[in-house]
Amino acid sequence: MTSFAGLTTIAVGGPIAHLVVAEQDAEVVDAVREDAFVLGGGSNLVVGDAPFERRVVRIATRGIDVQRDGERIIVEAAAGEPWDELVEFTVAQGWSGLESLGGIPGLVGATPVQNVGAYGQEVGAVIGHVTALDRATGAIESLDASACRFGYRTSLLKQHPGRWVVLSVSFVLRSDADSTVRYAELAALLGIEPNQDAPVPRVHEAVLALRRAKGMLLDPADPDTRSTGSFFVNPVVDPGTAAALGQCPRYPAPDGVKVSAAWLIEQSGIDRGWSPPELGGRVRISTKHTLAIANAGGGTADDVIVLAGQVRDRVRDRFGITLVPEPELVDCSL
Repeated sequence: MTSFAGLTTIAVGGPIAHLVVAEQDAEVVDAVREDAFVLGGGSNLVVGDAPFERRVVRIATRGIDVQRDGERIIVEAAAGEPWDELVEFTVAQGWSGLESLGGIPGLVGATPVQNVGAYGQEVGAVIGHVTALDRATGAIESLDASACRFGYRTSLLKQHPGRWVVLSVSFVLRSDADSTVRYAELAALLGIEPNQDAPVPRVHEAVLALRRAKGMLLDPADPDTRSTGSFFVNPVVDPGTAAALGQCPRYPAPDGVKVSAAWLIEQSGIDRGWSPPELGGRVRISTKHTLAIANAGGGTADDVIVLAGQVRDRVRDRFGITLVPEPELVDCSL
């Protein structure tokens, strides 16, 4: 029997009683009208260990359409397109807008839900519209960027769990071959100052190098990549709280100051590779990056929750800040 452990990047989760693979939008719409759990690439998901009795609909739609409007390139991609393949495609054309989001696992349809972001780019900044099924009304809606209400790792789609099923996403890219690099770590690797430009292919290559060094590129031979990527969201705090953190890296945010969750974890006494003794090393903090929780072999969803809970509690006890998990937790809770 198929299990979530075989369909998620962190490789945990119980058996699935009823799995439907939907390859056309009409199949998706038909399959999810009843009570069903929608599964994409499984890269931002932790599902409990118990047998899963609800129908699971796996999105497997494909297709990319390109339209030109002057220097603007309109790329519409089906929800089931692998995200990294779409990024590679746009970079190969010399189009800018997605180059800093390379190497992220999962499918296109998940990106607007989380407003996926990395290295100074967020997908919401280049989304023209999202075509999605509203399960509450049964209507297929076209939501423009303002209707999606994009925020830091959030959107309208995320704020109403289970209501919206993304069918396709339209991205508005530029045909110029340069990218403005805002993220300091990325700029340093490129040998430029933040807010300077660099060629799109060079930026993309540098992003992949950074992700590889942090164990954030999927590699079957590397247990550190058996994860959900960053497990906790960088918290947004008020300026006074941020100032009290001293040397903690910080970034401007619309509602305050975004501070580094990885720094908070490290300063709470948790090192790379750490695992509580009771887990026997099955699940651990990544040996490359303290923000990732890795399934080192034989780990369960319960193990992941135990480790994540201890990390959250240590940070809260040390700094009074409660870290929030980034992946979706289903049939388990932190």
